[in-house]
Amino acid sequence: MSARLLPGGPVAEAVLADVTTRAAQLRERGVVPSLATVLVGDDEASAGYIRVKQRQAAELGFASPHRHLPADSTQDDLLRVIDEFNADKGVHGVLIQYPIPGHLDYEAALQTLDPDKDVDGMHPLNMGRLALGMPGPLPCTPAGIEALLAHHGIPVAGREMVILGRGATLGRPLAMLTAQKRPTANAAVTVVHTGVKDWPRYTQRADILVAAAGVPGIIQPEHVKPGATVIGAGVRYEGRRLLPDVDESVAEVAGAITPRLGGVGPTTIAMLFRNAIQAAERAS
Repeated sequence: MSARLLPGGPVAEAVLADVTTRAAQLRERGVVPSLATVLVGDDEASAGYIRVKQRQAAELGFASPHRHLPADSTQDDLLRVIDEFNADKGVHGVLIQYPIPGHLDYEAALQTLDPDKDVDGMHPLNMGRLALGMPGPLPCTPAGIEALLAHHGIPVAGREMVILGRGATLGRPLAMLTAQKRPTANAAVTVVHTGVKDWPRYTQRADILVAAAGVPGIIQPEHVKPGATVIGAGVRYEGRRLLPDVDESVAEVAGAITPRLGGVGPTTIAMLFRNAIQAAERAS
């Protein structure tokens, strides 16, 4: 058996088409949606991500103010930039590119950010909103995974979902999101991690398995229930080389699987701009 591929590109295209329409409607009212970015240091991968987001912003009709701080910037330097964007009514969303240099406190920077401008959906207030099922910006990768499953007609309600990985940006918020009572969610969700010695016992029973451990090749065919849907969300970079959690041989066991490239990634960026357009609409 060879698994059906679940590309993220068509999902992202649908989301961004909606964002484009909504951005045009705002501009007709004299409001230019704006997504600001903050980069600290000269990490090549981070700079590349910022360029991608700026190009996407231009295509969607967004303004994209950017502040690039040197690697030796102080915490006060970073917080000052965030405060400036918080106070600027023309800026609707702010992205603090992660990672930042080790001497800086990312959590403190995130907590300084206006939660209504938090396009990553990671501010503690927004995570609390998610936990309570209240409206607010959703963490981008979890929201993208939910949209990907819905777009490709993968049933979620009532099925067993196992997430390998408990990270704050993916595993934990995805569990909260997909357990909520909605047509595209309402799953029986188990979160397991590599600190559990017999973690394959959990993944082997999953109807939907989400790999979010950040351990290259950790998911092998013997860890997957035949016919299951497998979402590869965890990656690690070795230089420029992307190393996914899910081994390519898993496609011979799974019923449906995200591709090594072009799976969850495009949906994550699309959800970033969905959060940004929602922020612009709220502000206007």
